[in-house]
Amino acid sequence: MTTSKVARAAIAALIAAAFATSARAEIKNYEFQLIQPTVKAGADRVVTVRLVNKTTGKTVPDAVVFASRLDMAPDGMQEMATKVTPVPGSEPGTYRFKATFGMAGRWQLSLGAKVQGESGTVENKLVVTAEQ
Repeated sequence: MTTSKVARAAIAALIAAAFATSARAEIKNYEFQLIQPTVKAGADRVVTVRLVNKTTGKTVPDAVVFASRLDMAPDGMQEMATKVTPVPGSEPGTYRFKATFGMAGRWQLSLGAKVQGESGTVENKLVVTAEQ
């Protein structure tokens, strides 16, 4: 390989690394936020979150939430999980989930979503407190 080919290959690798880094940095500009951090313990409780672009402060409508899990990991009981069912949001950029909070305590809502036009996945773990 000649020196110019090696230089071109190195430049191409640097450019590819720069694009990969910028794509990862962009998805980190998004986060889920709890609308209300507490719910009553019991069946069919609804938790509402918003997806926000942290650089603009605007909510993000039309994301595809493909992963959701609710368990008691914050209280050391991650095996205590419950089914999470998506329900329609009330406003653009809000996402609602129905679940049974079988007991009072701290519950972790883990979410994974794709944002249109972005590569990568938004992943957040939010703590919801269930009260008696």
